[in-house]
Amino acid sequence: MKDVGMKPESLRRARASAELLAPAHCIARLRSGDTEKGDPLKTARVAGILAAKRTDELIPLCHPLPIYQADVLFELAEDRVRIIAKVETIAPTGVEMEALTAASIAALTIYDMLKPYCEPAELCIRECRLDEKRGGKSQYRRRLPAPVAAAVLVLSDTVAAGRKPDTAGRAVEGELQAAGFAPIHYAVLPDEPQALLDAVNELRKQHALIATVGGTGIGRRDITVDTLKPLITRELPGLMEAARAFGQRRTPYAAMSRGVAGFAGDTLLVTLPGSRGGASESLAAILPSLIHVFEVCRDLPHPGGYQ
Repeated sequence: MKDVGMKPESLRRARASAELLAPAHCIARLRSGDTEKGDPLKTARVAGILAAKRTDELIPLCHPLPIYQADVLFELAEDRVRIIAKVETIAPTGVEMEALTAASIAALTIYDMLKPYCEPAELCIRECRLDEKRGGKSQYRRRLPAPVAAAVLVLSDTVAAGRKPDTAGRAVEGELQAAGFAPIHYAVLPDEPQALLDAVNELRKQHALIATVGGTGIGRRDITVDTLKPLITRELPGLMEAARAFGQRRTPYAAMSRGVAGFAGDTLLVTLPGSRGGASESLAAILPSLIHVFEVCRDLPHPGGYQ
């Protein structure tokens, strides 16, 4: 199965449809609900809803999902019935397969209940397809439409002294590159307030986003938040709330992150944890919001590439 553990949850919807061609006298039985097995449409609706809820048991590589809403509707014409399945969830992956499975099983159920009344060649299931999906990356984009200049500042005494390699900052840099941020300035600094202030104030002149990595914890040398918070003129507390909530579903230690986020003038500052896992998880949680920020803030007079 595909690993979806680093994808944030969102409200996801899917609508799928299928058609069953049938003789006119069979369509009449659908209208009246008269077959020896009972009402075909009512039975097919229940079958489709049940299929949506059990798709992961039918299709091997589908993830089990909480189904918050599922329904199956029918449109009757002279020689066919159109089956429409709608499914909703809040999850890290979508419900396209659940909607398609619901439409397919509902169509098969109607087929089964009509087959005593006609020849096999007179029944035909066709055009089972996905009509619409919402949520996830199809709605909340994870890549910029145009490049935005960014900077990644790693705060670590040990990395700055060359006693260990940086993995967290490089991971953030790679993930920002994949999201369309460019060019990206990368630097490693010791946990010194003045060095951080000097670097941020210089980078603000040319970069729309500055992401710091490290210094958000409760140690005596964790100075990032205390140093940068006074620079923020418009705080965006929801970014770090989302990052901490995302992290706490993976480790209880995420609650100790003191990260902050907001605009310092026209530059967005975000402070990420210093561990590779914490930094990557935090960025995964807030990346759709970062993309949205730079899509809606085109009026900011910034040379960073998002005018």
